[in-house]
Amino acid sequence: MNFHNLDDYDLIKQYLGGQSSSLEILINRHKNKVYSYILMVVKNRELAEDIFQDTFIKVIRSLHSGTYKEEGRFVSWVMRIAHNLIIDFYRKEKHLKVVSSDDSEVPLLNSSKFSDLTVEESLVNFQINSDVKKLVEKLPEEQKEVIMLRFYFDMSFKEIAEQTQVSINTALGRMRYAIINLRKLMEASHVDLAIK
Repeated sequence: MNFHNLDDYDLIKQYLGGQSSSLEILINRHKNKVYSYILMVVKNRELAEDIFQDTFIKVIRSLHSGTYKEEGRFVSWVMRIAHNLIIDFYRKEKHLKVVSSDDSEVPLLNSSKFSDLTVEESLVNFQINSDVKKLVEKLPEEQKEVIMLRFYFDMSFKEIAEQTQVSINTALGRMRYAIINLRKLMEASHVDLAIK
């Protein structure tokens, strides 16, 4: 049997049935998305690696204890665990860190729409992304999070609601206010996002 062709739910069943290689396939399948999210929030590779490891230790313990229930996508559940561990870390530190994406290797609002552009268009888009990132940093934490999850991780509002443990209406409301606030910040900062 080729375990790589199995979906997440079947891999979990195989793992709980004693097939340890199924867990390795699961981790490899989702590690980039989970690690990228953690790194984007904490902005520290060492800390991101620690939280990433803690996330999958918690995943393994939850699977063995039977607390995981198939109520949606496995990766959304893993991302929620990572998210909660990040919050726990900062609670222990007794402060909430402001996330900066200035030194991020990955554009915050990366999009395939920006592929195959001329050099001039690429430069303009780079400047636009840079300007948008700076404006997003000025948003309240909850609004910034929904913007990142929606545009960077391409999550649906249902997934965002699950990830942040709020209702879909709350997630939609946060996005609405984030867009309103971004428009105000753009006007105040005289940022023009149009390609001339």
